[in-house]
Amino acid sequence: MKKILSIIIGSVILSCGTQKNTTQVKTNINEVKEEVQDVTSKTHNMGRILEKHVKSSLEYLASDELEGRDTGSEGIEKGAIYIENIFKKNEIKPYFETYRDSFNLKDIIGYNVVGYVEGTDSELKKEFVVLGAHYDHIGKGKEVNGDVIANGANDDASGTVAVLEWAKYFSKHKTNKRSILFTLYSAEEKGLKGSSHLAKRLKEADFNLYTMINFEMIGVPRDSKEIMAYVSGYEKSNLAEKLNEYSQTEVVGFFPKAKEFQLFMRSDNYPFYKAFKKPAHAISTFDFTNFDYYHHVDDEADKMDFKHMTNFMNIMIPALEGMINAPSQEIQMNDE
Repeated sequence: MKKILSIIIGSVILSCGTQKNTTQVKTNINEVKEEVQDVTSKTHNMGRILEKHVKSSLEYLASDELEGRDTGSEGIEKGAIYIENIFKKNEIKPYFETYRDSFNLKDIIGYNVVGYVEGTDSELKKEFVVLGAHYDHIGKGKEVNGDVIANGANDDASGTVAVLEWAKYFSKHKTNKRSILFTLYSAEEKGLKGSSHLAKRLKEADFNLYTMINFEMIGVPRDSKEIMAYVSGYEKSNLAEKLNEYSQTEVVGFFPKAKEFQLFMRSDNYPFYKAFKKPAHAISTFDFTNFDYYHHVDDEADKMDFKHMTNFMNIMIPALEGMINAPSQEIQMNDE
């Protein structure tokens, strides 16, 4: 880019002629620099995740129209259709016969929504990375100022949007040597029922799992003194270390209270860990100090930090690509 800039600047100087004064030449040079920087910025961001897309998706999933996305409700059906339409539009294939992985939950039917992007390497594509989040929430909560809809913007429309944006990215750019399963779960709020069903189904089908990452509540940033995100079950594998190595920045770290709060066992990564005994973790930016509306009717889209969310999703791309494209299974369980 420096070489191109020098050529353009030289052209500007020549075109100014000897009768132009120095001030005019400097002005033209500065204008060219600004144009080149603008082009460079646009080129750098091509294919990356855009804040406007993050915002529009989350605002819909956390809207009153979806009525808090309780499993079995009309609202969660609308959420499932929205996810399926994004998969279809971006040519993300269904892994099963349809996008829906259905299961019975007493007197209701729940369904995970599962999309698939095949790997580009003839051997590595036989191995799978699973990226997931739960798209259900609790439906209604304690009334506040006449509002009873628990919209679940942070919990977990935020993680759902991240998985959808990465699905769009990998489907478009084909930068994945391993195959990727994009999994959105229902009935998480009813005891991890959706992810438990899918993990069991895949295990019984001899699914070749390499790693699983669940994204849980990434809508708000942590304190600036803290690492951007943390991984549950930090000590169980070298996942955090390798993701930071791949991204060339410390994007995920250790959260001291994660073990105390039993976070590893409280999210949709856990059924995969139990079924496969492979690295399966949750990553979050919510640490119980930076958001007051957990399972609350005020967990609304207007309280999300879209710049933070978009930044996190983009920073995670090289980390995910490093994991998905490593020539060997570098992420391993630690001895416990």
